Amino acid sequence: MAIKSKDIKKKEKKEMRDTKVLEQFKKHTEKKLKEMNVFKLLKKEVDHGANGTQQYVIKKGINKGKVAK
Repeated sequence: MAIKSKDIKKKEKKEMRDTKVLEQFKKHTEKKLKEMNVFKLLKKEVDHGANGTQQYVIKKGINKGKVAK
């Protein structure tokens, strides 16, 4: 009887997993995914060509007044 109880305990130990590490990993990855989703939703689209970003007028030199493309 004593031998069987030891065998059962050994089997139980082999079947146990370190759930603490797995749970921490799961929480960490879920937190990362939430943060990434928040950043995706909060990003604003850039206005193409707003505030003179498309063309620049040269102010000094031989080519003064010309548009640089």
